[in-house]
Amino acid sequence: MGVAAPAIWLPQAVQELASRLTTYIAENAKTARAFLKLIGTQGPLQDIVIHTLDSKVDAQQMRLWLQPLLEGGEIGLVSEAGCPAVADPGAKVVAVAHTMGIRVMPWVGPSSILLGLMASGLDGQRFAFHGYAPVEPAARAKQLKTWETESQKLQQTQMLIETPYRNEAMFETLKQALKGSTRLCIARSLTTADELVRTHTASEWKKLPAPDLARMPTLFLFLA
Repeated sequence: MGVAAPAIWLPQAVQELASRLTTYIAENAKTARAFLKLIGTQGPLQDIVIHTLDSKVDAQQMRLWLQPLLEGGEIGLVSEAGCPAVADPGAKVVAVAHTMGIRVMPWVGPSSILLGLMASGLDGQRFAFHGYAPVEPAARAKQLKTWETESQKLQQTQMLIETPYRNEAMFETLKQALKGSTRLCIARSLTTADELVRTHTASEWKKLPAPDLARMPTLFLFLA
């Protein structure tokens, strides 16, 4: 999978800030370190503290992590989703920070949800992000039809993601479950060299070669 240069997807000021921070909160320490290695750090990478935000971390632990901020420190929050706290468990840390009276500063970073919506040509005024649909095929198709009904009723763009190795199955279900006139956008590997954004009706997609979605992060958007 191609990796685009940081300058393409992260403003210089954000890179400079990220490079000087010495403490981070992240879902995955390994990928957080890969991110920091990519943009470069002012101090040794091995000296940077990365707190792992997994499902076992409670509010009390988060308060301990954030305590240095009350004494003038700085902590960065990075996300597997690209944009911290948007469709991301980092929102829990931000909520705790507010209860502690800590200033929260959002910095511009890539959000596949917004980037995909921008490039889709679908309604950008009214939209809903659902996360994951059911895995079981029949339940998945039923849920997609329910979201399609909502889309038509509210003229609202519907957005969802899938575990990358199930992308192709999701794409096939979307083509079959949605009405032929419903516009479906595939937004693959945004901000990378493998980026692909294409919108057609469900009927048109059935006649076209399927895009390569295997094991690549993909956002699915549709509007009835």
